[in-house]
This record gives sequence, C-alpha cells and structure tokens, in this order.
Amino acid sequence: MKKLLAEFKAFAFKGNVVELAVAVILGLAFNTVVQSLTNDVLMNVVAGIFGQPDFSSLTFGLGDATIYYGAFLNSVVNFLLVAAVLFFVIKAINKALRPRGAPEEAPSTRECPYCKSVIPITATRCSACTSEVEPLAPR
Repeated sequence: MKKLLAEFKAFAFKGNVVELAVAVILGLAFNTVVQSLTNDVLMNVVAGIFGQPDFSSLTFGLGDATIYYGAFLNSVVNFLLVAAVLFFVIKAINKALRPRGAPEEAPSTRECPYCKSVIPITATRCSACTSEVEPLAPR
C-alpha cells in the first residue's frame, strides 16, 4: 500500500501535472473574463446595431419542423467575438513580452525552390523531393 501511495504522490505532484492543473484553472478564469466581455459588452454593441442582442427567436417553418436558425446565428456571432477578443489579447501579450527594440526572430525554415515544401534554412537537400539546394546561412 505504501508503494502505491508513493507512486501516486510521484505522479500527482510531478511538475508537468501541477503546471497543467494551474494552466487549466487559469484558462477557466480567463474564459470567464472573455465570455463576460463578449456577452456583456460586445453583444450589446451588436444589439445597438441590429436592435437585439439575442437572435434565438429567429425561426422559420419547413413542413412540420421549425428551424431555429437564430440560435445558430448566436453561436456564430459569439464564436467570432470570442475569437477576435482572444486574437487581440494574445497580440497585446506577445507585444508586451517582447523586449522593446528587440529584433524579430530570424526564420529557421525556407521553401524548397523545386517542390515548395518547407525545409530547414541550412539544408543542402530537400527531404521531400531530394533535390540538392544551396544552403543559406542563418541570419
């Protein structure tokens, strides 16, 4: 029993597991912030433009069935708004984390001139088409 408990302790408190748990918790908290911004702020902008923040009441009949296309529109608008918010947040974080005046990172890959596959910048032969290529010096 002690050996089993020791194995579990080694597994549960490994660095990767703890880091993953912290990342999941922070992700859930960040999700709450993004959802609030989307639902409480941006959807009200949509309401100002289109007259209503919720399209779920939009339907049409098809025989005996009712198609709720408004719920689909809500999901699409919500997805686009969340994606836009995440794009701008990640863009701002990347800009803030890059040291001021730091040069852009030099590319480590290039395109094969024959088959257009991606190869390392210092390659002398393409791994896809086996053509010989001139190696480029890393910048």
